[in-house]
Amino acid sequence: MTVHRNEAVVLPIEQDSHNSRRDLLISSAMLASVAGVASLFGTTKPAIAATASGPSLYDRLGGIFAIAAVVNYFSDEVVNDPVAGKESKNPALREWHTNNLGRLPGLKFMRTLWVANISGGPFQYTPTVAGSDNLGLENAHKNLKISPEEFDSVAGVLSRTLDHFKVPALEKDQVLGAFAAHKDEVTKGYRDSK
Repeated sequence: MTVHRNEAVVLPIEQDSHNSRRDLLISSAMLASVAGVASLFGTTKPAIAATASGPSLYDRLGGIFAIAAVVNYFSDEVVNDPVAGKESKNPALREWHTNNLGRLPGLKFMRTLWVANISGGPFQYTPTVAGSDNLGLENAHKNLKISPEEFDSVAGVLSRTLDHFKVPALEKDQVLGAFAAHKDEVTKGYRDSK
């Protein structure tokens, strides 16, 4: 394994027999069929941008290629999660993860754009189903009726994904904290159905 130095974080790089070098960092998730990375300040605006004290979360995560690699891995892992994936007790999640996987490449693309946008990167995310704002998630997840337990299970998948990519503790904590900031949005459909 060789090491590539970014301004704020040492990023591990792995040789792959099918690809040239590819970054083994994150983001998100970002982010997720069930959520994504939001600002740590309780807003869905890309507030994790560069500051006088250093680079944006987007840059610290390794940029678009690292984010895409993590989103790809994360998305596949969610499909196989026993609580929120194809074996879920939730019929909407089970249906999505068994009969709608043809849409997964598009979802991975949208997740990558969402994470890149929310983490302070130079990409603009445009939702297919708008929420309370351009980066809101409540309407995109409403019909899935995702329970708090299912959300938490996906958070566990995200945590393990970040560990798999050896994301440093500070960035991992920021991503997981931001993910948790969207729990109410993502579980709104479940709460409204009760």
